[in-house]
Amino acid sequence: MAAKTDGGRKLVAENRKARHEFSIDDTFEAGISLTGTEVKSLRTGQANIAESYASIEDGGIWLINAYIPEYKGAGNFFQHEPRRKRRLLMHAREIHKLAIAKDRQGMTIVPLQLYFNSRGLAKLKLALAEGKKLHDKRADEAKRDWNRQKARLMREKG
Repeated sequence: MAAKTDGGRKLVAENRKARHEFSIDDTFEAGISLTGTEVKSLRTGQANIAESYASIEDGGIWLINAYIPEYKGAGNFFQHEPRRKRRLLMHAREIHKLAIAKDRQGMTIVPLQLYFNSRGLAKLKLALAEGKKLHDKRADEAKRDWNRQKARLMREKG
C-alpha cells in the first residue's frame, strides 16, 4: 500500500480511532529519530500507530508501541526492531507543557498522524487528549447522524 499525498505531505499512517476515543485539546508536531531501514519501510507506506502512545521519560518524549515493519530489501544484519521505543524530537518548552498537562490534568498524549513533510522529513502529529466517556461518544454519534440527515434533507428540498 502506497502512502497518500496531501498538500505536500505524504501521509504514512493515521490513528482514526483517536478522534473517537479521545476529545482532542491541542496538537503538536514532532520529529522522529529513525534508523535507515525504518525510513525505507515508511516510504513504502507501511506503518501502524493505532495502539501507540507517547510517554515522557528522562526529560525526553518517546513513541511507544508504534509498528514499523522490517524492510524487505535489507539483509537480516541491518534490520530494526519493529516495535521499539522511538525518540520524538520536540522543543523543551513543548515537552514541559505536555508533561504538566499529563501530570496535573490527567491527559494522554496520543499520536494522530505519521507523515513525511514537504522537505522529506518524517513527522508525527501528536495530540493532548482526554478520554471520552461512553455518553460523550453516543452524543457525538447522534450529532454526526443528525448532520448527515440534515444534509440529505437540504439536498432533497433544494
